[in-house]
Amino acid sequence: MNYSVKTISLKTRSNHHIGVSVYHPKHSNNKSLIISSATGVLQKYYSRFASHFSTLGFTVYTFDYYGIGSSNSKNIKHITANLDDWALDQTAVLKLAKQTHPEHKLILITHSIGGQLIGLNPEIKLVDAIITIGSQTGYWKYFNGFSRFRMFMFWYALIPFFTPIFGYFPAKKLGLFENIPKQVVYQWRKWGIHPDYMFGQYNSSKLHFNSVTCKVLIISFPRDVFASKASVDWLASKFTKAQVDRRHLIPEELNIKDVKHFGYFKKDYKESLWKMTEYWIKDIC
Repeated sequence: MNYSVKTISLKTRSNHHIGVSVYHPKHSNNKSLIISSATGVLQKYYSRFASHFSTLGFTVYTFDYYGIGSSNSKNIKHITANLDDWALDQTAVLKLAKQTHPEHKLILITHSIGGQLIGLNPEIKLVDAIITIGSQTGYWKYFNGFSRFRMFMFWYALIPFFTPIFGYFPAKKLGLFENIPKQVVYQWRKWGIHPDYMFGQYNSSKLHFNSVTCKVLIISFPRDVFASKASVDWLASKFTKAQVDRRHLIPEELNIKDVKHFGYFKKDYKESLWKMTEYWIKDIC
């Protein structure tokens, strides 16, 4: 193998310990890549993508947010972390990457909520480039048809009904994703029912989107029921000082099968979307 993987426990500013996997390339290209997951998606989902980029010379970091997967050391009912804490998980991994290899260019790749957490990340200035995949607002009116109904039911029915019963959101029982700590899902719901999403909870001056001045590649796909084009456009508009490269990619035009919300990180796209990502990073870093 052209890389090795090491797992570590990292302490965050919230005094939580999170599980981090570090992919060390045999021959470094002096670039570090951090992958910030979607809600309730384990870091192992991104392992093939991480492995591939490590073979290209990147030092790659994946991690589980506190309360999820390898970052859950106790009963999920007793976890009081919220989305501010999850943002500090992202912060901690960025700082680890920068401290480990200060000479490296730092690239952050976010999936879904990972891109939203940028706004709560006080160290986001550390990065040299950002790529967001299906990162969006979750406000239900930015969706159409059945997707709108689905988002509405998620915020107004599923979360308020099931979370008090279980003491956490039982996503696995509902066939969705990993179970979510209750304060995370309650805060997420608070965002999701507000037209300004997270800006409804925080004054814009308290968020960090305006701290991003690097190049940002923002990607979305049609038929993504969790990230409509309009919802991704909304988040893209918040990077007011960044150099934004907005791409709504049509699979038919690229001769690839449907990507939707989770496909980008699957090995099926190694020669298409992954290669496009590699070239984009090379062009700017």
